[in-house]
Amino acid sequence: MTAVLFDMDGVIVDSEDYWVELERERLLPRVVPDDDVAVAEITGMNYRDIYDYLDSTYDTAVSREEFVDLFDAAARELYSEKVSLFEGFHDLLAALERRDVPVALVSSSPHDWIGIVLERFDLEGEFDEVISAEEIDGDGKPEPDVFEYAAGEVGVSPENCVAVEDSSHGIESAARAGTTVVAYRIDAHDGVDHSPAHEVVDSPAELRETVLALVE
Repeated sequence: MTAVLFDMDGVIVDSEDYWVELERERLLPRVVPDDDVAVAEITGMNYRDIYDYLDSTYDTAVSREEFVDLFDAAARELYSEKVSLFEGFHDLLAALERRDVPVALVSSSPHDWIGIVLERFDLEGEFDEVISAEEIDGDGKPEPDVFEYAAGEVGVSPENCVAVEDSSHGIESAARAGTTVVAYRIDAHDGVDHSPAHEVVDSPAELRETVLALVE
């Protein structure tokens, strides 16, 4: 049996388009005002891990509590009002269901944010498992823990899972877990290392074709 593990941001919804701008223009200048931090350094990480990374690497100007509040407020606005579902995603899920392929959503975002996306785009009940990196007893992306956990939850070994990711941290995480990695190349990301991925796709149509071919 093969299962498909979908990242959320940049794969299911176009939130990375908004996150990159928001982090570059609003959040990072406030949190680390004395440093020029590239957005790619934190993309794909859980936002609580982002603070730990910034605090250990740079001089942070806000407390952890302030940082969490900033991110949470920005996220709720973004997911409720701005993001769009990628074209054809419902059709892809339906095609996988017809083939009896288990599917999971595997995200660094907390369940509250994931829930906004699921409700807004009629995705509630469409996944066999919905997994946030915050719920696992392990490290977030780029460590492999969350994908290893997700594979266990759907009852399939990581080697028999197809993982769809867009960020360097996510691609690395999925590859280190032993999954077959489909990298989704999006305009929001520059300089992403796609080399650990088995396939690289550039559009919703190509994503559908590639994923369905891998689960045949």
